[in-house]
Amino acid sequence: MSDQSAARPSTTPPSVVDKVAWVHVVDRRLLAARSAGKELFYVPGGKREPGESDVQTLAREIEEELSVAVDPATAVRVGTFEAPADGRSDGRVVRLTCYSAGYAGDLVPAAEIEEIAWLTAGDAERVSAANRLVLEHLHRAGLLD
Repeated sequence: MSDQSAARPSTTPPSVVDKVAWVHVVDRRLLAARSAGKELFYVPGGKREPGESDVQTLAREIEEELSVAVDPATAVRVGTFEAPADGRSDGRVVRLTCYSAGYAGDLVPAAEIEEIAWLTAGDAERVSAANRLVLEHLHRAGLLD
């Protein structure tokens, strides 16, 4: 008796990596971060911990990654962007729920962040697929060069 279930296509939707990200634009350039050992930049942020709201996740992740304190009272949702996860062939999708917000402190790479950069819409090849959608959205809105 053979196992034919392996040949059937999966009906399970692809897994979604749910992230919250900080959209911070200065002089028509978007703040981006690059983790140690990685090639691509991304909009800073990360995955929520159990029980966290979007804004709580945003504040925690940005403080961990960039050493600044996001002001939760100023957080404004920019949009949600979904695209296939980079380097994955299993159908995994990244969902970025993005917020802009004021902050206090000096931007300094911390934790896994090796480098920060200020990107324009022309830097699409330097970011992941989901982050390209963010660049395109901001460019269409007239916020990025």
